[in-house]
Amino acid sequence: MSAPTTAREVRDLVADLLARHDPATTERTAFLNARWEAGLAWVGFPVGLGGLGAPRALQQVVEAELAAAGAPDNNPRRIGIGLGMAAPTILTFGTDEQKQRFLRPLWTGEEVWCQLFSEPGAGSDLAALGTRATRDGEDWVVTGQKVWTSTAHTARWAILVARTDPDVPKHAGMTYFVCDMTDPGVEVRPLRQITGEAEFNEVFLTGARIPDAHRLGEVGDGWRVAQTTLMNERVAIGGREVPREGGMVGVVSDTWRAHPELHTPEALDRLTKLWVESEALRHAGTRMRQQLAAGSPGPEGSAMKLAFARLSQALSGFEVELLAEDGLRHGEWTMFRPELVDFTGRDAGYRYLRAKGNSIEGGTSEILRNIIAERILGLPSEPRVDKDVPWKDLPR
Repeated sequence: MSAPTTAREVRDLVADLLARHDPATTERTAFLNARWEAGLAWVGFPVGLGGLGAPRALQQVVEAELAAAGAPDNNPRRIGIGLGMAAPTILTFGTDEQKQRFLRPLWTGEEVWCQLFSEPGAGSDLAALGTRATRDGEDWVVTGQKVWTSTAHTARWAILVARTDPDVPKHAGMTYFVCDMTDPGVEVRPLRQITGEAEFNEVFLTGARIPDAHRLGEVGDGWRVAQTTLMNERVAIGGREVPREGGMVGVVSDTWRAHPELHTPEALDRLTKLWVESEALRHAGTRMRQQLAAGSPGPEGSAMKLAFARLSQALSGFEVELLAEDGLRHGEWTMFRPELVDFTGRDAGYRYLRAKGNSIEGGTSEILRNIIAERILGLPSEPRVDKDVPWKDLPR
């Protein structure tokens, strides 16, 4: 059967799925697996991997039809790292066996993923990482420390970049792996944040063993593989689809409407400008997703993520100023480990504090500005004096 190319063809496939698996009577995981088998998980993926080989733009038709029917989704916020980062990387660089093993439970949410990239001495400069992976027969033995790892405390698998050759320049000696988070050599410790919760973690790898069969890409080609992950990550953070007045601008607008006694012409002017910026960013995201339907993400995702972080912080700051002393309240300081970041269900003080992380996570705003300058605007790159120096000779 040829791949569908029209919305009508996709609607017919959705209707067939719903006729055979009534969402009202089918267990959630069973329905998601049936959706996978029907190729309606992500229609742009190949047949047999949850897709139909169809234009990716048709995914919106699938989601709308299933939502209207009350069908369960795969809780994408909970498994965002798997969907937005691990899946496209596995699809691009994975073997057939790796794709068959990992993609289905990743999409259904039966297996949660995390990202083991950043280190205490290698955050913005990822290529400086020092976690070592040494070959031992059919395995790799990994030792090092990773940090700022979201969902590590709930994850079954991790995407991991490690140093496999210290004798070559830093970008050339890295290799990309899939790491089993249940391995006895993996230890996850919470990192308590300014909000009081421990959404992030630090991860210690002490002789963790990874089969060579769980390597993604060639040995020493980890930097190129990681770029696929990072480009998709920035799109996932800054370019996600939101409705009009959705996200942070919707929360702040609700606060404004609930407190007419705080309205001033100056405050109205500030909120209006932020609302217009939010709409512009939302439409830019729609255009970027349309472009992505025809290819892989590029540096444009960095621009979206940069704008998202700046706007999120500006909106949360406005809300705190509007509420004055009430805006400083942060009602929950108990140490806990959430599965999801909840901006909308918390108070203004929480939103203000948590938004500070938006300019760090997924690539710092400073690094994203460099990417935009060099890869979009064509400006000269910054001098890189360590580009050709073996990693082992770099000062640390």
